[in-house]
Amino acid sequence: METINHYYFMATDKLNWLGQYVAGLVLRLLLAWEFWEAGIEKFRGENWFADIQGNFPFPFSVIPADISWFLATWTEILGAVGLVLGLATRFWSAGLIILTVVAWSSVHAGNGYNVCDNGFKLPLMYLIMFIPLLTQGAGKASLDHWISHYITKKPA
Repeated sequence: METINHYYFMATDKLNWLGQYVAGLVLRLLLAWEFWEAGIEKFRGENWFADIQGNFPFPFSVIPADISWFLATWTEILGAVGLVLGLATRFWSAGLIILTVVAWSSVHAGNGYNVCDNGFKLPLMYLIMFIPLLTQGAGKASLDHWISHYITKKPA
């Protein structure tokens, strides 16, 4: 029994170590891909926010549609780059959470849960995936970690 316990704890220690690098990286890359695609689609497409601006929650409902479109586009594009690099991860996560909540309430909320009906399943999944990035940060495979490590190791 001691041998089984030994191997179990050895394996979990290695998985815990690996998780410090991989868990945040995988979440960041998946979310970055999704938001990059959405941002590039907006960048290349026509502004349709004027059609749904009345569905935006306050204060976003009073911001001109062109400004909202610009902010959404560049938050998605720059946020995706930040997530890939693991740079300002908590900042970009917070911004993309706000963007996702606005999209949920203005586009997806009335369509039920199903993705095929443009429901809120994907925004809900994105919000859940952002929670560890917002609360725990990017993980060790990130510029955030490297910068933090560099700053704290520097003599005062």
